[in-house]
Amino acid sequence: MNLWNRLIGGGDRSIQRARHPQRLAASLDEPPLEGIDWLGHAPSATAPLLYRILVRLAEWFLFGLCRLRLDVQRAEKAPDQGYIAFCAVHRSWIDPLLLVRALPTEPRVWFMGSGASSFDRAWKERLLRRTGGLLPVWRGGTDVSVHVRSASAVVEEGGVLALFAEGRIGGPPDEPSKLRSGAALLCLRTGAPIVPVAICGAEELYRGKRIAVRILPAATPAELLGAAWDGPAEPGTRDELRQARALTRAIEERLTPVLAASYPETVDPPSTKRRWRWLTRLLR
Repeated sequence: MNLWNRLIGGGDRSIQRARHPQRLAASLDEPPLEGIDWLGHAPSATAPLLYRILVRLAEWFLFGLCRLRLDVQRAEKAPDQGYIAFCAVHRSWIDPLLLVRALPTEPRVWFMGSGASSFDRAWKERLLRRTGGLLPVWRGGTDVSVHVRSASAVVEEGGVLALFAEGRIGGPPDEPSKLRSGAALLCLRTGAPIVPVAICGAEELYRGKRIAVRILPAATPAELLGAAWDGPAEPGTRDELRQARALTRAIEERLTPVLAASYPETVDPPSTKRRWRWLTRLLR
């Protein structure tokens, strides 16, 4: 397993429950393209019409028909564009849609996610290629360079790069599981502002479920590491890995108390009627 997969996790343990992801990867005639190489063009910060239509339909279904109650709190000062949203926790298929709902439509959000999970149906790959929004990661794929280029391209275009740093779905609902250092490595390599995002309440979905998204103030690696920051380390060195791990811990320290405080607000009383519980498994 290469360095990138150790750092980012690749998301593949989370897709073992998906429909034949290993068979999908094995069926490919050559190694799949990743990130911006798969996309084939710059990841624009502009939201195309089809994307806007799909977002509105999803919002009507989730927050209109299903009556999910999303409480979003944003920091007063946040970057307008060109930043990395460092997200935790990742407990449901709906988490990316919650982030899209919580942030402005433009600059649009781009996600790094598992190619095998996202492309287990041909129509899904065609749709994602047409609407954008995904920069795929494959287990055993290329080294970190393509992902650094992808992340840098999103930031340079003024978009938002969203990273779920746990690398998989699953774990306690009110605190992060083990965070992979690959997200922090991309933050270091791009130099983009870091916006920690706490998401909680989506581990179980049903009609009327309460969910919380907390968008924390943006920070630089220097601000997060404080006295431990001595400037960017040389790329590809052990010093850079240590720096990425330290940055991951610093971001986790900001997210953990927010998650612990927000999660109880999403827990309904035991007497609550949980209708439409199939929503939890809808796209899993």
